[in-house]
Amino acid sequence: MNADPSPDARRTPTGFPYRRVLVYGVTGSGKTTAARRLSEVTGLPWTEVDTLTWEPGWVEVPIEVQRARIAEICAGEAWILDSAYGKWLDIPLERAELIVGLDYSRSLSLFRVIWRTVTRAITGELVCNGNVESFRNLCSRDSLVVWHFRSFGRKRERIRRWQADPGGFVVLAFRRPSEFDRWLRELSPVPRLSF
Repeated sequence: MNADPSPDARRTPTGFPYRRVLVYGVTGSGKTTAARRLSEVTGLPWTEVDTLTWEPGWVEVPIEVQRARIAEICAGEAWILDSAYGKWLDIPLERAELIVGLDYSRSLSLFRVIWRTVTRAITGELVCNGNVESFRNLCSRDSLVVWHFRSFGRKRERIRRWQADPGGFVVLAFRRPSEFDRWLRELSPVPRLSF
């Protein structure tokens, strides 16, 4: 981890010192689960980004609409986003008080992508806006596996660059899920916020 929240930092009523949080990580790192769990512990409202960016049938929402939706959320005083696409990353970065970086290994994150996609394809589990994963998705040129290989280095480099900049964002970067789990346990229990 790069930074430890200062005990005298401005805190929410829950005692958590940040109100606007971006969970950012390599593909397959478990950003959505991490954001949901952080929301449960802190009481901060969490938004699942994929529900704003994908329509039924895996139709991508036009970028200008995505930007408008994200801008509306980020204009608020309290939020957790579980991801940020490069086409609108600038919007949450303008207001985020904390970046939770999930900088997990390629082997772990790739295994998670494959396992999750295969499991969802078998069970027919519904994901964002009623979409489903399929074996066809797993093998396509637009699959998350392919995207993992295309984006892994760039996302990892971005997290580490943010973390290394002493004048930049407050970044908590976790190299292993156990580190994130331990940090989350240290935050618990805190009373829920109401917004």
